[in-house]
Amino acid sequence: MDRRGLLIGGSALALASAGTVAWHRSTGSMADYDRYATALRAPLDTSPSLPGLIRYATLAANGHNTQPWCFVLQERTIRLYPDESRRTPVVDPDDHHLYVSLGCAMENLAIAARAIGQPGEVAIDDGDAIAFRFGDGPTAADPLFAAIPRRQSTRSVYDGRPIPPADLTALEQAAAEPGVRLILLTDRHRISQMRDLVLAGNNAQWDDQAFMTELQHWIRFNPRDAMRYGDGLFAAASGSPNLPAALGAPAFSLVTTARGERDRYARQMVSTPAVAVFVGDTADRAHWMKVGRACQRLMLTATARGLKHAFVNQPVEVTALRPFLAALIGEPDKRPDLVLRLGYGPTLPYAPRRPVETVVAAG
Repeated sequence: MDRRGLLIGGSALALASAGTVAWHRSTGSMADYDRYATALRAPLDTSPSLPGLIRYATLAANGHNTQPWCFVLQERTIRLYPDESRRTPVVDPDDHHLYVSLGCAMENLAIAARAIGQPGEVAIDDGDAIAFRFGDGPTAADPLFAAIPRRQSTRSVYDGRPIPPADLTALEQAAAEPGVRLILLTDRHRISQMRDLVLAGNNAQWDDQAFMTELQHWIRFNPRDAMRYGDGLFAAASGSPNLPAALGAPAFSLVTTARGERDRYARQMVSTPAVAVFVGDTADRAHWMKVGRACQRLMLTATARGLKHAFVNQPVEVTALRPFLAALIGEPDKRPDLVLRLGYGPTLPYAPRRPVETVVAAG
């Protein structure tokens, strides 16, 4: 190669290298993110503190991963209140998902406390808070404790294998909660009907510009932003490429379409061997928190038995579809609360979480 060619080639390589460095600086690396996620899910130490329990509580499921909770530490009591600054008023105008999220987090806390020898009781104090009151008692070994840091919502195609009857029975038993009913769908006809409701809900939400704006606000397009914010829907957890924030939002608007999302959900539902639907006796905040507790136990049981899960709540979130969902599950006079798909699938990147000190308030 002559000198001119060498110089041109070297300049191009330098520019490409500079561009690669700039790209990685703006997106961060998955290696760094994996270390971050591993630290968030580190096992509790032998002398766990209240912050350690709260860290385990925050690993619970919650809508859009907004983590809409505020823990208040008092003598022998941890109270959990909603953080209204983290509401999602378009998809969740009556705060249903928010209060379900509080129930999920409190169930994690209660399981962890019992497992490390700090048992207590969960109580719904009023319509706005749920509390854990420490008591006396022996350590209670619970296989769900080990599942807490491994649980994740796996939004991918599953492999279609049927779930053994013994595991379905274990899921039903785990979800038992006064005032809450679980309906498990395993026959293909009813799962196909559920698929149609999910797709109809997807269409309605993608036609709603306010919904799309709210959704995009909570998407974290790269590891750097996921770690910096500590919340939101990490794009890599759904199989999307890492993009700088400045490119992620335009790319989302241009590339992600209602038809593409509909096809993706259709494939996911076809691969799903079971769907779980939760219904509370009453459509109020107390029952929504109970639904959250029951659902968290089901998800942890699924995790402990090698199952994956993901929410497909479109038929709950789109008001016009709720009566059709209620009829499908044989509860025509109830408001359905949650819909989850269950099956066998891959482990994806874990969701981010905020530092414990940002979710705790003085008592």
